[in-house]
Amino acid sequence: MAYDFDLFVIGAGSGGVRAARFAAGFGAKVAVAESRYLGGTCVNVGCVPKKLLVYGAHVADELEQAAGYGWTLEEGHFDWGTLIANKNREIERLNGIYRNLLVNSGVTLLQGHARMTGAHEVEVEGQRYSAANILIATGGWPQVPDIPGKELAITSNEAFYLKELPRRVLVVGGGYIAVEFAGIFQGLGADTTLLYRGDLFLRGFDGSVRTHLKEELEKRGLDLQFNADIQRIDQQADGSLKATLKDGRELIADCVFYATGRRPMLDNLGLENTGVELDERGYIRVDDLYRTTEPSVFALGDVIGRVQLTPVALAEGMAVARHLFKPEQYRSVDYQNIPTAVFSQPPIGTVGLTEEQALAAGHKIQIFESRFRAMKLTLTDLQEKTLMKLVVDAETDKVLGCHMVGPDAGEIIQGLGIALKAGATKQQFDETIGVHPTAAEEFVTMRTVTR
Repeated sequence: MAYDFDLFVIGAGSGGVRAARFAAGFGAKVAVAESRYLGGTCVNVGCVPKKLLVYGAHVADELEQAAGYGWTLEEGHFDWGTLIANKNREIERLNGIYRNLLVNSGVTLLQGHARMTGAHEVEVEGQRYSAANILIATGGWPQVPDIPGKELAITSNEAFYLKELPRRVLVVGGGYIAVEFAGIFQGLGADTTLLYRGDLFLRGFDGSVRTHLKEELEKRGLDLQFNADIQRIDQQADGSLKATLKDGRELIADCVFYATGRRPMLDNLGLENTGVELDERGYIRVDDLYRTTEPSVFALGDVIGRVQLTPVALAEGMAVARHLFKPEQYRSVDYQNIPTAVFSQPPIGTVGLTEEQALAAGHKIQIFESRFRAMKLTLTDLQEKTLMKLVVDAETDKVLGCHMVGPDAGEIIQGLGIALKAGATKQQFDETIGVHPTAAEEFVTMRTVTR
């Protein structure tokens, strides 16, 4: 039968837009429906605005270091409203870019909530459209535990639009979002406490990285409370919030920020009208081609719960477009050795296996580890240390993992991601001439096995 569209994409985030644009470029007739904002979580309430706030918080470090370089500065004053207004203007610009990318690619853009009414049919604002293929790319949504007073807490969705910077903040969670926002709030001047129910945050990251970041955050005065969790939140007469912990302690704050996980955004999608199934974790079940258990419906990005990163969703979007409309160019997404950054303060960069993962996989390994005070800090009183670490297979000499905590970690680890992708050995690292004087050269000058 003839369909209105060859591909109907639900969700205009990174993955959905990439799939739509390239499918249209391959000659397909494509529609995209979006009910909230173009660009999805990353552009609007995720990586982009978060990085802008991280930059804002980092200015405090630059001001503190300035005296060592001969600069005498008047006491600085930070204005939250200015930062948020400027951030909003940049996000609006990016929304426009995403709109132009779609429209100029020949994609039909529909603004409204899309709901599947069948395996080949989607309804948007009362209008029904037929499609040969449907792609679900609706992303994720932050979750707050079901505790008394949960409505008094905020998540990352609301944090970017706070009218003013809270004076006292409780950040709850142990993942990268919690760590990043704790650094943002503290760096911008809020009295910040990070609560995590486990022994140490950033589960899944290399153990040396986790321990090193903990030590550096404590040096900065961030209040870290592990094995701590909130039982209930109550509003006080003066408008402040009282968080009662499970151990009976009470903490007072002006803002309680939760970063305790995200769920796939599947609300009112009409999955019950199709054969789409969820896996045991609640994500959409897909095969290696991102096809769901309904043959005409595909899904990618955060809704399938694989690697929930923007560049991964982009790669999956490209894979779907090629599979459907340019199969001779199809390449599967390689989920190994994905470089990752955490924009904590100091930031983390990591690619490849952690020490713990390498051991669990049965590798005999050598660890090369270096901790040093960055050159930039030598004219200051700051004692922050940078960590660099290599995990090497002792039998093949292949570098299995690279990990860093320190300035520009994300920028440095991107290049090392190429090296690991190419299967570089420790000898090849050693034979590479370093760029001097930089922190990055430490990765090619570590000669002594730490353990």
